[in-house]
Amino acid sequence: MSVNAGPSAIVIIPARGGSQGVPLKNLARVDGITLVGRAVQAALAAPSVAQVIVSTDHDEIAAEARSHGARVVARPAEIAGGTASSESALLHVLDRVEAGDGGLPPQEIPAVTVLVQCTSPFIDPEDLDTAIRRVAGGEKDVVVAVSETHDFQWRIDDGVASPVGHTTDYRPRRQERAPHYRETGAFYVMRTDGFRAGSTRFFGDVGIQPVAPEWAIEIDEPRDLWLARQLVDQVTDAVPAPLDVDALVTDFDGVHTDDHAYVDQDGTEQVRVSRGDGMGVSRLRRTGLPILILSTETNKVVASRADKLKVQVMHGIDDKATALRAWITEQGLDPARVAYVGNDVNDLAAMAVVGWPVAVADARPEVRAQARLVLSREGGNGAVREICDRILAARPGEVTSDSTAAQTPVVTG
Repeated sequence: MSVNAGPSAIVIIPARGGSQGVPLKNLARVDGITLVGRAVQAALAAPSVAQVIVSTDHDEIAAEARSHGARVVARPAEIAGGTASSESALLHVLDRVEAGDGGLPPQEIPAVTVLVQCTSPFIDPEDLDTAIRRVAGGEKDVVVAVSETHDFQWRIDDGVASPVGHTTDYRPRRQERAPHYRETGAFYVMRTDGFRAGSTRFFGDVGIQPVAPEWAIEIDEPRDLWLARQLVDQVTDAVPAPLDVDALVTDFDGVHTDDHAYVDQDGTEQVRVSRGDGMGVSRLRRTGLPILILSTETNKVVASRADKLKVQVMHGIDDKATALRAWITEQGLDPARVAYVGNDVNDLAAMAVVGWPVAVADARPEVRAQARLVLSREGGNGAVREICDRILAARPGEVTSDSTAAQTPVVTG
């Protein structure tokens, strides 16, 4: 097999707005990133990919795809229904690219076309790149993502169950059985000319690209989405990625605190906060980055904590979204470069204002679903320190000292 030296593939990601199993599935988030965003990022990370195009009939999906670096081709209604095939979307995109789309000049189609599906949230760019190179180098006409399985399968015909690939009186041990493979749906790599000639993803000499079974989940139903999020939560050794933003806004209860309060016999409230969070805020504040605590809570404990941290505060705010927009305008900031950290449903409107909606690890499911980034730490237990450290990681050299006084663990009202 010859080695392909440069980008040789066009990746096309069909992403309809309609979905029966999970409404607006392609905008659902796993680890804070939408499914369409994850698909685009994985494809762009494969060196053999020349360009990534998302085919969609939905404006919000289109905007999300562009924000992650993909080009978008509008999908006509006649090939955007629930019965439309992925092949029809791919053929339409190839025709539009070849003819010129969206004011861009006509261009030659790469030799390899790849169908990537948003329903596979854990695509390994290395697996994808290997499959592309196998097709580009002439080893195979088509290469399909599969996962190895050794399970015993059954089928039912007219109400009668019968084994597939084995018998009831001969059930060899795992090591004595040849593995078989399940299509993951993650990617289908094809010679472009062969695909266009037959209008099908399967033709000629078909090969398989095994991928890690533990990450080969395909999202079709709400429980699949839940499982994908649980899988992400099991990854504890990942290095947090830097977060490049120009301002940080946080809720108070459930973010700076663990969302609990101590109340004495006189009704006075106390809350528990983290010394580590205080250190994170102190280090970030010294870079000059604007920091705001925005809370609906009326208790003066919020102002007391903000004063201790030496950051701006607005509390007793019912309409957090309007207040946040006004603050962003006053600061002369681009909303797309502002992070907002929340934990509960009253944060959702404010999260929609900024480019980086962030959720603490123990946030409400609705908040986690809307977040672009879900932190690994819980509110009051390092979440604020984590977001500060991520922002600091994107601003190297700006913090000169850690010599600040330790923050008090409890602030009284």
